[in-house]
Amino acid sequence: MSKYSKVVLKKGKEESILRFHPWIFSGAIDRIEGGVEEGDIVIVHASDDRFLGIGHSAIGSIAVRIFSFEDVDPDLTFWCNKFNSAFNLRQKIGLTSRKETNVFRLIHGEGDGMPGLIVDFYNGTAVLQAHTVGMWLIRDLLAEAMKIVLGDRLNAVYDKSAKTLPFKAQIEPADGYLSGIQTTREVMEDGNRFLVDWEEGQKTGFFVDQRENRKLLSEYAFGKDVLNMFCYTGGFSFSAMQGGANLVHSVDSSAKAIELTNENVELNFPGDKRHEAFIADAFDFMKEINNKYDLIVLDPPAFAKHKNVLGQALQGYKRLNTRAFQQIKPGGVLFTFSCSQVVTKQNFREAVFSAAAISKRNVRILHQLSQPGDHPINIYHPEGEYLKGLVLYVE
Repeated sequence: MSKYSKVVLKKGKEESILRFHPWIFSGAIDRIEGGVEEGDIVIVHASDDRFLGIGHSAIGSIAVRIFSFEDVDPDLTFWCNKFNSAFNLRQKIGLTSRKETNVFRLIHGEGDGMPGLIVDFYNGTAVLQAHTVGMWLIRDLLAEAMKIVLGDRLNAVYDKSAKTLPFKAQIEPADGYLSGIQTTREVMEDGNRFLVDWEEGQKTGFFVDQRENRKLLSEYAFGKDVLNMFCYTGGFSFSAMQGGANLVHSVDSSAKAIELTNENVELNFPGDKRHEAFIADAFDFMKEINNKYDLIVLDPPAFAKHKNVLGQALQGYKRLNTRAFQQIKPGGVLFTFSCSQVVTKQNFREAVFSAAAISKRNVRILHQLSQPGDHPINIYHPEGEYLKGLVLYVE
């Protein structure tokens, strides 16, 4: 008899699981055999008692997130194999041995078969972020598995889950080191140096997912006046300066973000007068820039984290992009993004299309952007494609 409780689905509700989609919704469940608390490991069976998968239980519409479609014991060896598979992928795409880059995403939730878990690697420190109670409860086991797989590459594991776990969960998480100690906050991406604050900063401390898009921006930046809205720690700003921009202005409503941006600019371009940073609301700042910039970056935080605010979010994207279209220099280039998972590529393009129509500018798509290879999308879980971007030429 299994030591885990059994979740039995209603007849006919196993079809998506047989297609390896890792989510089981509460409405698909017929009964639960045995007591289950949030975060417990459960075995999922079809109505005819066929084994379907093993995963973590949760309170809410997504009742189980499956981490294995095979009947296995999720012990240390199991999780080591998961981390080893993820690390091998990063090796194959050349991220683990670049001298000019020592930061990458090691685990990307469903994309790496570990729903509810994000791990970013920062030059020896792995920052773990659990989005489910199940992953948080095994955080020490996960840290041990990482140490076995990464060996001497890993100096410390920091848990930063306090703000990402379900607020209704009956737990009291506190951020802190699971193993080791911080040896450096400095990381390198494509030759640019960054100070990353994973203890106090947003997300895990840095937006790793924009690496390839920052590199593309540097190719467009030469001789241009660049505005980087929602700059956070200034990633797009450094890329523009590295690419030979004429001037770069960084804007964020957070004083802490602007402080980090200025620190990072000084780290890479000491005494460079091309850069200036402003603490300001994005919509207010963009009211009267009057064709001052010929390259604008719009990389806002997620406007929609749930479907019930999707309409409001799309209006926000439309307003923001309308203002950029109205203010950018003729012949300018706009890099515009959405990182909201519930906003589809079509949703986002329609919002930007509406903004272009309102501005009455002639706009052409140069590139359609997404997340990089260390943020893989499970082909059976298309919801994992969260980052959408467009590079637009505005006449």
